Amino acid sequence: MISEFQDLSDKIDRLAELTASLRRENAALRQASAILSTENSAYKGLLAEAQRRVAALLEQLPPAAADVVTTTTATTIDDEARS
Repeated sequence: MISEFQDLSDKIDRLAELTASLRRENAALRQASAILSTENSAYKGLLAEAQRRVAALLEQLPPAAADVVTTTTATTIDDEARS
């Protein structure tokens, strides 16, 4: 009977240790997730700015030159996709 209580006590101790370990891991994962979310938002902002700048540059090109750039870019992308 006493050994059964001791076994139960040991299992409860292991469960408590595992629970504490999982809580620490969860906190670390939440912190890493928050950091990555912040980085992701920053990169999205940089990407949006780059897209605005490229669009502004394309608007400054003469109409014929813009068609050549678009066609050349599309051809290059198609060629790379086939490789």
